[in-house]
Amino acid sequence: MNTISPGIVITPLAKDEFAGPRGDGYRRMIEISAVGRAGTPDEVGNVGALLMGRDGAFITGSDFLMDGGVTSAYWYGELAPKTE
Repeated sequence: MNTISPGIVITPLAKDEFAGPRGDGYRRMIEISAVGRAGTPDEVGNVGALLMGRDGAFITGSDFLMDGGVTSAYWYGELAPKTE
């Protein structure tokens, strides 16, 4: 059993989010991330293909966080909550 945890991926729903009230926050997350861009559906599909294919046959019990570095920026970088 494996899981894929994508971050911001450019889909019709994401495009609606960018146009909505949280759009500036999403753009900031992407800007600060290590990769500096959103993901694509094909990139998520490539990880799925790896996990379900022959090359990924021995990979088990793993979660593939693919968010371009947004999570690490949130916990350890510029997006980290300020502690006092």
